[in-house]
Amino acid sequence: MRPLVWNPPVELSAKEEKVAKRIRKAKLFVFLRQIRHELFDAEFQTELATVFKDSSVGLCPVPPAQLALAIILQAYTGVSDEEAMEAIEMDRRWQLVLDCLDCEQPPFGKGTLVRFRALLMSKSFDRRLIEKTICMAQKQGGYNSRSLKVALDSSPLWGAARVEDTYNLLGHALRKALEIIAQNYQQDLATVAASAGAEIVTGTSLKAALDLDWDSTESRNFALSTILQALNSVESWVEQKTDLDLRTTLQVNKSLKDARQIETQDVEETSDGSPKLRKGVAKDRRISIEDEDMRHGRKSRSQKIDGYKRHILKDLDSLLVRAVGVTRANAPEASVTIDIESDLNAQQITLENIEELQIDRAYLVSHWVKERIPNMTIICKAWKVRNGKFFDKNAFVLDWENYLIRCPNGVSLPFSEGTVVHFPKQECQACPIRSQCTESKLGRSISIHPDESLLVELRERQTTESGRAKLRERVSVEHSLAHIAQWQGDKARYIGLRKNLFDLRRMAVVHNLHVLARISETNAGEIAHLNAPQSA
Repeated sequence: MRPLVWNPPVELSAKEEKVAKRIRKAKLFVFLRQIRHELFDAEFQTELATVFKDSSVGLCPVPPAQLALAIILQAYTGVSDEEAMEAIEMDRRWQLVLDCLDCEQPPFGKGTLVRFRALLMSKSFDRRLIEKTICMAQKQGGYNSRSLKVALDSSPLWGAARVEDTYNLLGHALRKALEIIAQNYQQDLATVAASAGAEIVTGTSLKAALDLDWDSTESRNFALSTILQALNSVESWVEQKTDLDLRTTLQVNKSLKDARQIETQDVEETSDGSPKLRKGVAKDRRISIEDEDMRHGRKSRSQKIDGYKRHILKDLDSLLVRAVGVTRANAPEASVTIDIESDLNAQQITLENIEELQIDRAYLVSHWVKERIPNMTIICKAWKVRNGKFFDKNAFVLDWENYLIRCPNGVSLPFSEGTVVHFPKQECQACPIRSQCTESKLGRSISIHPDESLLVELRERQTTESGRAKLRERVSVEHSLAHIAQWQGDKARYIGLRKNLFDLRRMAVVHNLHVLARISETNAGEIAHLNAPQSA
């Protein structure tokens, strides 16, 4: 059966009043207690209940609203599942929100919380939580979604799993395959490894077991050859074993497949057929066995990332986070806009509703910019135009009505976006200001960007005082990213893209709840002012 609608008291009891008054910091506990019946109204609770199977047998599940509140508090306080269960039992602030004040045991167990989280992700209800906070804000603040000003930005999120070099990646995958067999059949790992011909992976350190001079190229190649021989041996041994059940076989083959993936991306053959490490880094190189989604990446030239990038889209009018996304660290920032647009569509918002889009330059190649509609204004700092000691592109006049480009000496040529304009070498050689323009014997050439008209617009805007003021508005989304990073941290809590997207979504919920709390305070202040006695 599915859970009934949870109907905790709306008004605070005398005991709850005392607890609420003692909370000096972490005011979100009190606010959640006050608005939990609005956040999880009967309609939303009925929707959340659909994550459970409708069965006529078994105990009635825990109310999903109660579990969802615990998940929000978990994000707010940054605690693990185990710590969350301890907090429910020991922390009266948690008990205040979950309607179990002074309970002797939690209303649900750790396993229930874990299963509910998985169900939320499977049905994308973590996204629905964000949408619910937006609906509440629209009711309280009267915000309109038909015309939005939004800002998009990202920050690094380091992966939770270990990053390893090629030797340890191969050894880790091999050891994992053998551990699965040992655990499922209650055997000793050393015994299983000896049978499979892979004793080198059973120690605490693969490199210590090999005991080689790692500064020597010959030794490194020998180590690689030894590990790959062990991989071949284990694969042959697994193929010959007929007593492995299907579940174990699938798990083992997955780990062996991971090892072959590492070999393909990192290893090449020498002229004599022996293996050696590949020079350079393979495209989309895997860096962890435990988390297959982690990647090497960069946030900037100087800032490297091993893991992910988190992205948030903020409504600059309501100050709410509308949608979030998580990408691998090596993925271009612009790739996230497809997923974020899908989340916006679920809120009945299309690109036509976005009046102003504030981004940094990494998002200029996104489909939002390339396929923008005429009424969308792009606010972004333009790329700098450099040309050393010669005239830069700004010295050339672009006539957009006639699609002509005019050089500083007055020579005009037709142009089109996405092409290169070559000025005639005869004109350039006879030009009196040639020394300031080019040294090429072929004459000056100018590259016209495929979206040159936008870049010109951005460069012109930032030369004005109002344009620079508009660029500074984007600092709001940077502040929101910083707040989310305070709650979430800079290191991922989970392994894998989907789980870390869930984590970021619940952080967005926490952010939006803080915005809702400020709206409530403002509304309460206005009501108090209106009700105050007027002086004669």
